[in-house]
Amino acid sequence: MAAPKKGRRSPGGQGRPGRVLALILIAMVALTGGMFASGHTTPRLGIDLAGGTSFTLEAKNQPGKPNAINKTNMDTAVGIIERRVNGLGVTEAEVQTQGSKHIIVNIPRGTNAKQARQQVGTTAQLGFRPVLTATAGVKAPEPTPSSSADKGKGSQSGDKSADKSADKSGDKSGDKNKPSGSSSASTGPQGRPVTDALKADGTPTPQATASVSDGKKDDGKNADGKKDDKKAPTPPPTPGAGDVAALQKQLDALDCSTKESRSKANEAASNAKATDPIVACRKDGSVKEILGPVAVEGASIKDANAVFDSQGGKGWLVQLKFNSSGAKKFADVTGQLAGKPSPQNQFAIVLDGEVVSDPSVSTSIVGGQAEISGGFTQQSAQDLANVLSYGALPLSFDVVTEQTVTAALGGEQLKAGLIAGAIGLALVVLYLVIYYRGLALVALASLACSAVLTYTIMVLLGPAIGFALNLPAVCGAIVAIGITADSFIVYFERIRDEIREGRTLRPAVERGWPRARRTILVSDFVSFLAAAVLFIVTVGKVQGFAFTLGLTTLLDVVVVFLFTKPLMTILARRKFFASGHPWSGLDPQRLGAKPPLRASRRRPSATVDPKEA
Repeated sequence: MAAPKKGRRSPGGQGRPGRVLALILIAMVALTGGMFASGHTTPRLGIDLAGGTSFTLEAKNQPGKPNAINKTNMDTAVGIIERRVNGLGVTEAEVQTQGSKHIIVNIPRGTNAKQARQQVGTTAQLGFRPVLTATAGVKAPEPTPSSSADKGKGSQSGDKSADKSADKSGDKSGDKNKPSGSSSASTGPQGRPVTDALKADGTPTPQATASVSDGKKDDGKNADGKKDDKKAPTPPPTPGAGDVAALQKQLDALDCSTKESRSKANEAASNAKATDPIVACRKDGSVKEILGPVAVEGASIKDANAVFDSQGGKGWLVQLKFNSSGAKKFADVTGQLAGKPSPQNQFAIVLDGEVVSDPSVSTSIVGGQAEISGGFTQQSAQDLANVLSYGALPLSFDVVTEQTVTAALGGEQLKAGLIAGAIGLALVVLYLVIYYRGLALVALASLACSAVLTYTIMVLLGPAIGFALNLPAVCGAIVAIGITADSFIVYFERIRDEIREGRTLRPAVERGWPRARRTILVSDFVSFLAAAVLFIVTVGKVQGFAFTLGLTTLLDVVVVFLFTKPLMTILARRKFFASGHPWSGLDPQRLGAKPPLRASRRRPSATVDPKEA
């Protein structure tokens, strides 16, 4: 008889199960260590468990705009509302659309519900403000003490030297970080240089120019093409000496480098009147500016689009169109800014107190059409176009429902859910012990492994992607207990079927695995597919159930393949299970196996009855 080839194993065999077990145990230790290292040892709770406030907003068309409720406008509104509620210091707020015209806003406890309602229910405030002065976004250093003899000189020359140093530092930083092949200044349509001063992030200053399709000059005609017989417009009021000192003090004290300080500055700026100058931060926090009164309201924008200029070589730019009154105001303000030095030749596009862009102007822009270009990517151009469009967004929102959930109510619901889960788990354990006896230890160890993986991953997903454990998610975890136990039962029954056919335990473990594996994969695939479809087509809390169900289904496959199967392979070599002990759950006599049948296969001529043959 030829000896078997070296390394040959029976179908479904596993040569080194100890290494596979070590792999999943290392993964469990790593996830647990990462959980403690992150400082988060409990899952992030949803609003129904932690308490908080939930708003349902319904979009309304404004008169004359019957088709304003569309996916683009709703998604833009979600972005604005999310930034607003996060500006209140709420970093775990959930803002998402529900259906075609509703937005759900969930704000956890610890937030002023009245203030949050005002923030989410009002229309965005968009305006164009002239830039009066600008400097780096960090807080200005405290002045060093000087003698009384030097104070007079310092007060006379301080402003000039500060302006010179700011311009020099801005030019240097802009040149240092500018992409290769670009110069420190770009030329506008009339041949005037557009500086890059004060751009701490090194991106070119966006430039507002007349639209390519415009081609008009400032000939004194208004947006309708008629001669304007009125006097030249009065420039917007400038702050007085006392206001300038107060604004400069606010500017020096403002630190735009942190998210918290930017949020406070945005809130103060958004609460200011349109006729008042403000101190504001650029969106990225690199620059802080003193801005004049609103020169053009956002509602004057008729349309805004991001386009790619392939002929002129400007790359991605934003084209915007004003209505008749906005075109006149925009022509006036750009005419006033065009002849000024940087940064007084810039106008800031301010949304809810935050500067989203501050392009410079090289000439008066008439005709009601303009474009903003310079250093845009496709995404940044589309983002700015969305912001500009939102200023004239023909949508308003009504708060149709407001629900406050207390932490005590959420705690009671969580307690009830955990009790239900414990009862279900106890019944599963009781069934496994009665029916499978020793094999129940394998099932319980596998359930414990699955529980550790599920818990640690849920905790880590909280700070990573904002996953919040709500009551439907708890229900999904409870349902997963049955799905996971079902996989063990399928495998155990395949092993017992092999023993009933007369095989010993070790071959039964290996031969039963391929058939059990197919059944487990098909069953888990169906469960995961249902969870994925449910997650995609639903919103809100139901997504928590679907996400948890899908996660636990994937972990079930991992545990069965990397823990249950190798553990059974190791236990099959132990005498307690291999000998078929009555308490092992694998007793051949209890399973109805026929040992004579196994003997007859070894010596058929000695034991087989001719009638039976």
